[in-house]
Amino acid sequence: MAHIYIPSPLRAYVDDQSTVDVEGATVEEALANLVRQHPAIGKHLFAETGKLRQFVNIYRNEEDIRYLDREKTALGPKDEISIVPSVAGGAEGDACMPHTLKPEEIRRYSRHLTLPEFGMEGQRKLKTSSVLVVGAGGLGSPLALYLAAAGVGKIGIVDFDVVDETNLQRQILHGTKDVGRKKLASARETIHDINPFVEVETFDAALTSENALDILSGYDIVADGTDNFPTRYLVNDACVMLGIPNAYASIFRFEGQASVFGAKDGPCYRCLYEEPPPPGLVPSCAEGGVLGILPGMVGTVQATEVIKMLSGIGEPLIGRLLVIDALGMHFRALHIRRNPACQVCGDHPSQTELIDYQAFCGIPAQSNGNTMNQETSLPEITVRELKSRIDQGNRPFILDVRQPHEYDIVNLDGTLIPLDELADRLDELEDHRDADIVVHCRSGGRSSRAVQLMHEHGFEHALNLKGGVLAWSDEIDPSMPQY
Repeated sequence: MAHIYIPSPLRAYVDDQSTVDVEGATVEEALANLVRQHPAIGKHLFAETGKLRQFVNIYRNEEDIRYLDREKTALGPKDEISIVPSVAGGAEGDACMPHTLKPEEIRRYSRHLTLPEFGMEGQRKLKTSSVLVVGAGGLGSPLALYLAAAGVGKIGIVDFDVVDETNLQRQILHGTKDVGRKKLASARETIHDINPFVEVETFDAALTSENALDILSGYDIVADGTDNFPTRYLVNDACVMLGIPNAYASIFRFEGQASVFGAKDGPCYRCLYEEPPPPGLVPSCAEGGVLGILPGMVGTVQATEVIKMLSGIGEPLIGRLLVIDALGMHFRALHIRRNPACQVCGDHPSQTELIDYQAFCGIPAQSNGNTMNQETSLPEITVRELKSRIDQGNRPFILDVRQPHEYDIVNLDGTLIPLDELADRLDELEDHRDADIVVHCRSGGRSSRAVQLMHEHGFEHALNLKGGVLAWSDEIDPSMPQY
């Protein structure tokens, strides 16, 4: 009997179970039996060719099966299988900065200084080090706060966003008074309030292939707090090319991952996930949600790894992927290895320059992760047009493709069929095949994919509601709550 750990993004396809027991003498047999028991999970694990998807890694106990016997890896009676899908050293040369600590700094960092493993030497190393935090959001908040409190000499932050009310549930760099302000302004103010001895450098821009090398250059460590795959691969590749360690983390719903990539002789992110999942397959935090405390848990792990590398203490997560399940409070460290054939960090890398990462991740230019209707030629309707039709007594059939818990928050009194169930439930819409069907979600991304699916199955009158329920709240009914 094989014991399979199911990550939170996939639990909806196995009746919300965190573990599933199946028979199987090999990993291949166990996964096949898992799919027989729960067919809905199959398309998320296997491509149409029947092969495991590139963005899904399988572990037997703590070992990646790619370095064992792949799917033919044998299973013993006590072996466990983990499904791990993708979910977006300190510098020696510190002579250029002063080594001494001021009396007020010694008092501030006294709890560090009394640690025999850390002491004055460790604190001096922090003071003469620099860290670039990419993103001032859920992960970047605890990262920046704890790095500042610990006494890292220079903290750079890359972000171009403004503070929104929906950020406050988890992005603790910002407060209610900061809503509408640039995140960088709020971050700088909060960091200096925590520790005025820290130098803060800000970059009010999106990280791109054109500016990444210039921005990352000169920092001792990069801490990746991004929430999208194009930037995640960009950060990884830039770090490898510059020889800068990348303290990585990601979060989704109740689960997080953390590791250190790009360190000497260690793997990079591409060694773990050679290619990204197709656009839309992995929901964003806005679509899938995230437990507010989770970024704090995972972000402090990131900060810990940064401090360990800068100060030279402990054993960093190089060659290990820490997987955190907050619901079960399980922490598992899985072994990962550098791939000698990796196109970026391998023995003979084939990619030596930064590329178009939007295109690499299959995202149309300027779409910010949402399918552009002008690219797919999908018909759409605005919220004002829909409101006009309703007021005239010509209400079309409205299809809501969000999740049930989102429908409970706010809805347009439409029929609910979640996007991940739509393909199997199209027969429920047969009576409306020849009439307009207005499809909506929260902001328009999922509904675009739904409309495309419906058109492929002959529902030629399906229309995407541009902007979703957020647009309805903004333009039609301001009393409708936003989330």
